[in-house]
Amino acid sequence: MDQILSLAAGTLPEFAPADVADAAGVAGFSHVGFTIAPDQWDAAALAATKSAIARHGLKVLDVEVVWIPEGGQVDSQHRMIIDAGLELGASNILVVSSEPDKDRTAEALHQLCEWAAPGQMRVALEFLMITAVQSMDDALEIIALTDHRAAALLIDTIHFHRAGHDPVDLDAISPDLLPYTQICDGNLHCIPDFEHYLEDAIDLRKAPGDGELRVDEIIKALPANIALSLEVRSKAYRDKYPDPGGRARSVRSATIQYLESKGIFIPKDP
Repeated sequence: MDQILSLAAGTLPEFAPADVADAAGVAGFSHVGFTIAPDQWDAAALAATKSAIARHGLKVLDVEVVWIPEGGQVDSQHRMIIDAGLELGASNILVVSSEPDKDRTAEALHQLCEWAAPGQMRVALEFLMITAVQSMDDALEIIALTDHRAAALLIDTIHFHRAGHDPVDLDAISPDLLPYTQICDGNLHCIPDFEHYLEDAIDLRKAPGDGELRVDEIIKALPANIALSLEVRSKAYRDKYPDPGGRARSVRSATIQYLESKGIFIPKDP
C-alpha cells in the first residue's frame, strides 16, 4: 500500500516553522507539520513559512499543539494556533488536554472544532501518559461527548504502546475518526512515572525499525493509506544531526527502508 509520509514538527523541535518546511522539502517529504508558538507567531513568521511551503511544493498535514488547560477554558492563544492552521492550509490540528473532567474537555474540544470548521480541519485529540487523557478509551469517550464531525482521534505509536493497547484494539474504531497517525519507534519498556514518560516522549524516540515497538502492526491495523506523521523526537538524533535538513533526510531514509521491508510504500516523487 502507498501512503504519504509527513515530517512532524517534533522531529525538529528547536527550529522555526519556516526552517522545518525547508528541511522537509530538501529531505523529500511531501507533507509537513508545524508547532505554532503564539508568542513567536506573527505576520513575518507566517510569510516566511508560506514561502518555504510554496518553494518546496509541500502540503501541511497538521499544526500543534493546542493544550487544553486545567479548567477546560480555551482562549485567544489557543485560537491563534487554529487560525495559523487555517492560514497555512493544514488538514489537522493536534490537541492534548490537562483537564481531568471529560465533560469539560469535550466542551473545549467542541469549541476548537467550531473554530476549525471554516477550513474543514480535523481536530485530533491525542492521548498520552503525561496528560489527563491517558488511554484510547478515554479519548474516544471525550470525542463522543464532543459530538462534532471535526473531532478526531490521534494515535501515536509510542503512546499507544505505553497505554497498554494492542493493534487489534483498533479494529472497532471507525476509520472516519482517524485522519492521520504519528509514528516512531522506541524502547519496549518505560518506568511508569511522569518524569520517565516525559523523557520517553521528548528524548528517547527512535526511527521506525530502530527500536522494539510493533510499529508496522499498528500501521496495518489503522485505515488503509492513513497519512503517517514521522515524529522522531530524539536527543540522539538532535546530537548527531544538528542540521535540520540532515536530520530530516536521515529519519526519512531509515523510516522508508523499514516501512518498505514491511510492505508499506511511500511514493518516491512527492
